[in-house]
Amino acid sequence: MNTFGQIFRLTSFGESHGRGIGGIIDGCPAGLEVNIEAIQKELARRKPGQSKITTQRKEPDEVEFLSGIFEGKTQGTPIAFVVWNKDQHSDDYNNLKDIFRPSHADYTYTQKYGTRDHRGGGRSSARETIARVVAGALAKQLLAKVGVTIQAYVSQVAEISMDKSYKELDLSKTETNIVRCPDPKIADAMIERIVKAGQEKDTIGGVITGIATGVPVGWGEPVFNKLHADLGFAMLGINAVKGFEYGSGFAGTKLNGSQHNDTFRSDESGVHTETNHSGGIQGGISNGEDIYFNVAFKPIATLLKEQQTIDKANNKVSIHPKGRHDPCVLPRAVPIVEAMAALVLADHYLLNKTNAK
Repeated sequence: MNTFGQIFRLTSFGESHGRGIGGIIDGCPAGLEVNIEAIQKELARRKPGQSKITTQRKEPDEVEFLSGIFEGKTQGTPIAFVVWNKDQHSDDYNNLKDIFRPSHADYTYTQKYGTRDHRGGGRSSARETIARVVAGALAKQLLAKVGVTIQAYVSQVAEISMDKSYKELDLSKTETNIVRCPDPKIADAMIERIVKAGQEKDTIGGVITGIATGVPVGWGEPVFNKLHADLGFAMLGINAVKGFEYGSGFAGTKLNGSQHNDTFRSDESGVHTETNHSGGIQGGISNGEDIYFNVAFKPIATLLKEQQTIDKANNKVSIHPKGRHDPCVLPRAVPIVEAMAALVLADHYLLNKTNAK
């Protein structure tokens, strides 16, 4: 399953240490003016080597569009694109060719396919998410035409977390620091914690919070393809993600129904809810309120310290991996979370148009 979406569809291809990563976007409506600079900006937020707390692999990650865009506009035809790999150090992985690294996809890929690309994780590498960011950036531009915006930020790194709602934060400050946390004081603590993990040759996880505003009433389906279910499917398909919650999430289990229910009110601007424990989605369908959610990321499995494991012959071995890796994936994952949310919402926008009264 290398294709995501029903109408607005992305098929991705490529490996971490292959010639490049790319994709084909199908189902994008014709006539959309494409801002290539904005797409490149999203890639810059995801690319390696952007700060002292990310992997130092140096990749320009410049997208090249091969089809589907003419004179700055989409043609309604498949949009093919590629980002060429420039800075692979494949030799760093030669000693791992026949070894199953702890908590990686090495063992499961080998069992499933009988073969695997050991260079940088091959297809299971998070570098594949380049294709999602490009397609998501285009989806963002489509959604902007109907007033939908998506923003994400780092809300927790290891044990350091914010206790504020997104409504209490100035989200414009998210991109003012290298960890992408809108609270400057907490951001400094997060950065210090990530640096510490890197110095210890270890890794840490955390949480990214995402918000979609301007989503009108009616997107999503009442049984299968519920809007929140598709968002969960999208987020859980991101490398290193271990959990997804929307609205009140797990905290809502501690409330009584009388406390949790979102009561309706009506004013000159329309129907709204007094609270938004539902996270903008009721019965699988958007209700016009903000959609907000949390995505939990584990500490990434590649760490630069000695570990015990086995090889293909079931021999016990000790590994000491080389390479350039993130001590914490959160800062670079923010645009990936936004991209996947955009792909889901763009798809449901087009699905809703087909079901319009």
